[in-house]
Amino acid sequence: MPSFNPNGVANGHLGQLRHIPISYDNDNSNASARALILALRPEWSSPDSNIEFVPFKDGITNTLLKAINKKEGLSPDEVDKEAVLLRAYGHGTDVLIDRHRETQNHELLMRCGLAPELLARFDNGMIYRYIRGTATQPADLRTPSIYLAVARRLAQWHATVPCIYETHAQRNGVNGTSNGHHEVEIEHAAPGKPSPNVWTVMQKWILALPTKTEAQRTRQATLQQELTKLVDELSQRPGLGDNGLVFAHCDLLSGNVIIEPQDLSSTKKEGGPQTVVSFIDYEYATPSPAAFDLANHFAEWGGFDCDFTVLPTRAQRLEFIREYIHTYFSLLPNKPDNIDEEAEAQKLFAEVDIFRGVPGLYWGIWALIQATISHIDFDYAEYAEIRLGEYWGWREASKYDGKLTGKELSVREKRWAQLE
Repeated sequence: MPSFNPNGVANGHLGQLRHIPISYDNDNSNASARALILALRPEWSSPDSNIEFVPFKDGITNTLLKAINKKEGLSPDEVDKEAVLLRAYGHGTDVLIDRHRETQNHELLMRCGLAPELLARFDNGMIYRYIRGTATQPADLRTPSIYLAVARRLAQWHATVPCIYETHAQRNGVNGTSNGHHEVEIEHAAPGKPSPNVWTVMQKWILALPTKTEAQRTRQATLQQELTKLVDELSQRPGLGDNGLVFAHCDLLSGNVIIEPQDLSSTKKEGGPQTVVSFIDYEYATPSPAAFDLANHFAEWGGFDCDFTVLPTRAQRLEFIREYIHTYFSLLPNKPDNIDEEAEAQKLFAEVDIFRGVPGLYWGIWALIQATISHIDFDYAEYAEIRLGEYWGWREASKYDGKLTGKELSVREKRWAQLE
């Protein structure tokens, strides 16, 4: 475990990582991927090598390829042990994601034993070791053994990984992207909170929204008004972690949850081995209220189809949160004495309830930008309307504290209120 200084910034310099000066080309996928892999592993050019690329299609931001060398005589396990993942960034996504910070996140998690080894960066992506296991599907997230494993792993992230905040030099353009009025506006999106955080991310995205038409300008103004309101209502609430912020994944959809092979599970419960999961893809990870990270994950139970009828009920959320709280306080450095875990679980349960509408705004803004830049075959515009609809449904329900007079709760709000 590395040492960290008191304000959460990792000591030493991250980013001393090999850079391969080659780009991945989606239109020339096999040849460009092969060039990258051979630059990393020149020994794979030997006559007995048999390089193959296996695409993963669970995400809607990047291109992800598993590179394997199926040499004759190697077992599938031996092939997988040498496999690597090539991750090429989606077109135009630098407006959404700080790639320097993503590398920092990955290296920090790697040092904490929570991420695979990062092997190299290339001009529009990165290569890291393959995590052996199975990516979940949305339905898997609703299986108790898996969602309790997710609760434990998320608690480990939140309890043990320090937040990385930008230094004054970075905010003023050194190792950063830009400065000026917008940078100041982003940095101070949530007064009193160290930057970056989930609020500054949303502010950055709103400022990146298209404003060519009157309708676009009106929508940007509306979303800015909502973010300002949310920051006023929620950003200063007390919560877990220093400053009420934890190192959060912020994109815990099913494709980013990997079920580890059973023989790697070291913790046992009565009745057999306990399920263990790992998380991948850290491009959206940033300091955030724990309640946001949990609410965001619960929203992903419905997958990209946004099936609101399968979101966790009150009983399922409480079961998840009790497991999370038990793990969180068991791993927390300098654990406080006499923790009432049930009281803490009820407190976090209430906070997640308060934050349940925020992921809809977060991903709604994101999708509006993706609709203008992405080359991936996905209807981002429709997805934006569905996710923003979650937010407006929550706003409507919140006005009446769950008692809508002459109005109907949205499907999502009905499901969220369901007991069992």
